[in-house]
Amino acid sequence: MEFGISTFVTDEGIRPDVLGEALEERGLDSLFLAEHSHIPASRLSPYPGGGDLPRVYYRTLDPFVALTAAAVNTSRLVLGTGIALLAQRDTLHTAKEVASLDLISRGRVAFGVGVGWNREEMANHGTDPRTRGGKMDEQLQALKAIWTREQAEFHGEYVDFDPIFAWPKPVQAPHPPIYVGGESPAALRRLAEHGDGWLPRGNIPADEIRRVRDWLAGQGRTDVPVTVFGGAADPDVVKRYAEAGVERYLLLLKTMPEAETLSALDDFARLAADFR
Repeated sequence: MEFGISTFVTDEGIRPDVLGEALEERGLDSLFLAEHSHIPASRLSPYPGGGDLPRVYYRTLDPFVALTAAAVNTSRLVLGTGIALLAQRDTLHTAKEVASLDLISRGRVAFGVGVGWNREEMANHGTDPRTRGGKMDEQLQALKAIWTREQAEFHGEYVDFDPIFAWPKPVQAPHPPIYVGGESPAALRRLAEHGDGWLPRGNIPADEIRRVRDWLAGQGRTDVPVTVFGGAADPDVVKRYAEAGVERYLLLLKTMPEAETLSALDDFARLAADFR
């Protein structure tokens, strides 16, 4: 099992270029960054998990800019979004950003996507929360067409464009792996139909991972790797996921200044070494 980091990179924490280099130096394999374009003032409280919305949610950097900075000082680190809020993004711009990052990093992108939960944020982007799942399904199909065809076109209910030229194409063939976030029935259907990997949250039981693997096999998908997102640095928890066959475990890194972050990464590296 590989070990990486999931975190919010903000203007108040460690720089993404320094973070990326530190992760690679310690043998951690990946960096997955959260995304929020903004947080409407009406949504600062309450948070779905209870309490006020954490400060990092409305101070996070653009993930593609931050991951590009992390790419510059690294050569092996997997650069992931965890998650990109695809339904509130422009499809064509997203295709360009993902492909550009994959080119700059020489093929190290893992594209994690999800529908999101902040309905007010979606609405400010012109996305109807009630139809965000259907829109995202079409976006995933359209992205694959843009990345793999010389002239791409797509005609759906939510995404519609005539033949286009769009470069660069991704380095990875046929395209960067798409990791579908979420554990709901809709997310799992999306995973089976459109995903290359699964990105469940770190509070999911290990038995549920086994159940989903069996269900995917019944859908003819026996090739879907699992990356657990936002996991605790608890050896017992990690052991259960390892026994369930999880391929990558993303430790949740708090957003902190550089010195505190590097100290936490030292602890994470020791934990990862114990499981190798």
